[in-house]
Amino acid sequence: MKETLAEIKALTDAKIIGQSAIGGAIGATFYLEPISTYDLDIFVLFESPPLILTLTPIYEFLEARGHQPEGDAIQIHGWPVQFLPAESPLLTEAVEQAITVDFEGTPTRVMKAEHLMAIALQTGRAKDFARLHAFLESGTSDATVFESILQRHHLVDTWTKFQKRFLEP
Repeated sequence: MKETLAEIKALTDAKIIGQSAIGGAIGATFYLEPISTYDLDIFVLFESPPLILTLTPIYEFLEARGHQPEGDAIQIHGWPVQFLPAESPLLTEAVEQAITVDFEGTPTRVMKAEHLMAIALQTGRAKDFARLHAFLESGTSDATVFESILQRHHLVDTWTKFQKRFLEP
């Protein structure tokens, strides 16, 4: 993973991508017990995104460095990596407010727990709801920060429905 993160840093240093942060299941493992997942999700802010966004420059840069595309991801040192545009206000905020952690000597940006929770709630798949429940049980998040994110991104009703369905006896 360390080598994979170094390649992502190289993309940023070469100004091919703007600010980015790890999200999804791998992002959650910085706060929760590790879970099985297929790929590493890197959410990216593009400085001046064109009308039609293409990830071709990312793939060309990484292919020139010996990495191979694999479906909708690219293999980087054994890890399938998906580059996803942070195109919604919630994802943009999550990337902008990501924290920097040290992963085996490599500075790595990871979305905050509260943003990962809100994204899981918004995405709404069963595995996302399971991850949200794991966050709630772990005590690794700040309820006030989470509620503020829910309000800013119009997710309070969705949260209320989630609570009624999954948290109330």
